[in-house]
Amino acid sequence: MERILDGWHSPALGKEMEIAVYGHYGPALLMFPSAAADYLEYERFYLIDSIAPFLDAGRIKVFAINSINSESWLHDSMEPRHRAVRHQQYNRYIAEEVVPYIATNMRTTNPPIYTSGVSLGALHAVNSFLRRPDLFDGTIGMSGIYDLKEYTKGYYDDDVYFNSPMDYLQHLTGPTLESLRRKEKVYLLSGKGEYEDPHASWEMGEVMGKKGITNWVELWGDEYRHDWPTWREMLPSVIERNF
Repeated sequence: MERILDGWHSPALGKEMEIAVYGHYGPALLMFPSAAADYLEYERFYLIDSIAPFLDAGRIKVFAINSINSESWLHDSMEPRHRAVRHQQYNRYIAEEVVPYIATNMRTTNPPIYTSGVSLGALHAVNSFLRRPDLFDGTIGMSGIYDLKEYTKGYYDDDVYFNSPMDYLQHLTGPTLESLRRKEKVYLLSGKGEYEDPHASWEMGEVMGKKGITNWVELWGDEYRHDWPTWREMLPSVIERNF
């Protein structure tokens, strides 16, 4: 498959941010890393290899980015307000830098872009989609928890609220909600094994359903734990059936 490593100095974040591009054609899959990992995490743990046939066939094109979780909600010694500000800066980086980069790479003004991630990356992926359906066409969240308060250690403000899908989505109205209701590829997956929280995916799907947002929740068996072998089966399964 084609593989490109790239990056730039991000104005929104004030630091170098790398990106890895896999494949040559197809709708874009923007992949958020788990926890405090980097843009090559999905390659190191062979998730890219697991979807290689779809990349080679031009059914999907992957853009894998860095996280800044170690500079926000996973930075225990940082002031909570500063963590919230950093999270919002990351949102700006996604919308104002990554999305235009994808459009330039794909040589089109409004390319179809789907977000995806595992664990904490799933929260970022689903949150990015729900906040900006004008930029994103759907999402694949794997083994995520979609209540940001699980990571804020009791801190709560407007920036937490507006980045916690379980909080803001149930109150969402207006054009953003109408746009979300027109989306068709929204997938939430979880195993039932060790360290998984299938209830989190089910609850997120229920909130989406009550708001009229089409979604599919898949709860895999007890043998699927919160680990890479699970995600190496989940992602190719979703792509094979739906892309």
